[in-house]
Amino acid sequence: MKYFFTITMALILFYSNLFGQKNRNLHYINNQPPLIAQPYTALPLGAIRANDFLLEMLKIQAKGLTGHLDRIYEVVCGDNNGWLGGTGDGWERGPYWIDGLVPLAYLLDDDTLKVKAQKWIEWSINNQQKDGYFGPRPLPEKYDRIPGTQQGMRNDWWPKMVMLKVLQQYYMATGDERVIKLMTNYFRYQMKMLPNNELGYVTFWANRRGGDNLAIVYWLYNITKDEFLLDLSEIIHKQTYDWTDVFSGNDIRTLNPLPNLHCVNVAQGLKEPIIYYQHHPEAKYVESVKNGLDALKGVHGFVNGMYGGDERLHGNDPTQGSELCSAVEMMYSFENIIPITGDIYYADYLEKIAYNVLPTQTTDDYMYKQYFQQVNQIKVSDDERNFFDDRNGRNVFGTTTGYPCCLTNMHQGWPKFIQSTWFATDDNGLAALVYGPTKVTAKVGKGELVSIKAETGYPFKEKIKFTIETKEAVKFPFHLRIPKWCKSFTLKVNRTNLDLQAKNGIVVLDREWKNGDKVELDLRMDFRFSYWHEMSLGIERGPLVYALKIKEEWREVSNDKFDDTFWEIIARSPWNYSIWNKTVENVDFQLEVADKIQLNPWNLKNAPITVKTKARRMPIWTENRNMAGKIPSPSSSFRIVEDNEEEITLIPYGCTTLRIAQFPVYKK
Repeated sequence: MKYFFTITMALILFYSNLFGQKNRNLHYINNQPPLIAQPYTALPLGAIRANDFLLEMLKIQAKGLTGHLDRIYEVVCGDNNGWLGGTGDGWERGPYWIDGLVPLAYLLDDDTLKVKAQKWIEWSINNQQKDGYFGPRPLPEKYDRIPGTQQGMRNDWWPKMVMLKVLQQYYMATGDERVIKLMTNYFRYQMKMLPNNELGYVTFWANRRGGDNLAIVYWLYNITKDEFLLDLSEIIHKQTYDWTDVFSGNDIRTLNPLPNLHCVNVAQGLKEPIIYYQHHPEAKYVESVKNGLDALKGVHGFVNGMYGGDERLHGNDPTQGSELCSAVEMMYSFENIIPITGDIYYADYLEKIAYNVLPTQTTDDYMYKQYFQQVNQIKVSDDERNFFDDRNGRNVFGTTTGYPCCLTNMHQGWPKFIQSTWFATDDNGLAALVYGPTKVTAKVGKGELVSIKAETGYPFKEKIKFTIETKEAVKFPFHLRIPKWCKSFTLKVNRTNLDLQAKNGIVVLDREWKNGDKVELDLRMDFRFSYWHEMSLGIERGPLVYALKIKEEWREVSNDKFDDTFWEIIARSPWNYSIWNKTVENVDFQLEVADKIQLNPWNLKNAPITVKTKARRMPIWTENRNMAGKIPSPSSSFRIVEDNEEEITLIPYGCTTLRIAQFPVYKK
């Protein structure tokens, strides 16, 4: 009987492969039936290493807030946190910090940072209750209030979703089986409790962010194959806000959308339909996300890839705020979507946010953050602006200024981005889907270990050189992304030109590789122009957006509203420039790229690229409410410019703090 069963299963597997069953990677955790086969698979944490300026970003984080938040923000992230057994903050902020600290620690292989993170992991594992509950235990009805903390809501489902992400990453770095036991017990607890205590029974945040919960459930299923997890996934999806419906409809396309469309929830909600798609592969789930992104772009969008969301969605005027949490959560959504869909649209989008938005909302030393940034930002100050939520230093660079969620959540940005540059493929190869100076070491083929080093000045430069490192010759496919903005590319293997076409934005090099083999990819970067609010002009080249270089004066401010000082920034050069339509038509922009990319390129001094062009000042366009005033109407009668034409300098958006990135256009 056993022999018959074995033969039967072998035949089933043979014919399923013969008649269209997609491949699944042999070496790493990936979707198991009935979940759909995924084209790309996440690699273990630590398999990818950053180099050059990407490595420097990680080192700066380690020296800055990420590495020292337990001391700098002790009232929340210190030893009295509820996730360490204390009576202090017991909600999202502690797990947020660790969610960025864990990947940072393992990407840097930094023992000091690992120890800091491990304390939180050990408490979570060792203090799980017999019924499966984990996390801070609810406080008694009467307890001593600690100002500046969120002590209550300890039984909320939401902060546990964040800690589940922490534990997942920790397992991907260490293989610690205790994580699997904890998650299994916790999900059995959820299975028992959710029918009566739905995701939103304490706060609405868990209801909006259930996709984070769902993703971990599927991930655990791929390891344990426990059938109850699929049943649990249906409950979680049903109790999660219906993002498929919201993104498919027209709610986002209104200037004043549903009041509950909070900007960060939208960024997190983007991944939920596609995560659920893995179990229910219906086109509507994938299509809804594309439609939602189109709606965000059309009604609330900016040239930098973000959207007006100064708490709630708020239209596309380039002086509206964009929250730092929105940026890192949008990146995380794309990092989840890419391996499921294999769609390079999301890889392009991920690079746009990472290489433009992310660097602008923290200081060079990673000691201060900006809660809301503006695409047209001519002043950073603790003054009123046209934001939905306009209180408590939303625009300045501080620590506890603005809501502290961003102070703790921002740390995931660079580490998770770097971890998402490479993926294992369904044909047992490797894929470079997001570009930057990195090195990957992973299993390919039949299990052979290889390394590939990417040497590049990308996103500032066009060329990427890959070098293969292997003990013996090994055959495996190497996938390379060709961005949608790239009109043409050249590809060489060991200096020999290859004439290959990209299929769905991917070129596959399937061959036997030897140690020292080199692949050279040259991605042509042309200027691109787009039009936004009041037909304002956006200027892009490759993955980068370009903005006016403005002289800055930084001043440190202290007042009674905050426990710490913060920074305001004042413009010391003109900003109200308009660009001639003929300049755009003739692409009259002179580009200069530095030979050497500085370790920290994200500032005025080190900007690796300058673009010179001509412009005229528009006197009617003046400061209003501490912001660049409303962009003059496209009507020519209002777009009056000075006679004197000036040369202006543009630099990459990510190198700016003050900027104009959406320009009015004038016609003579």
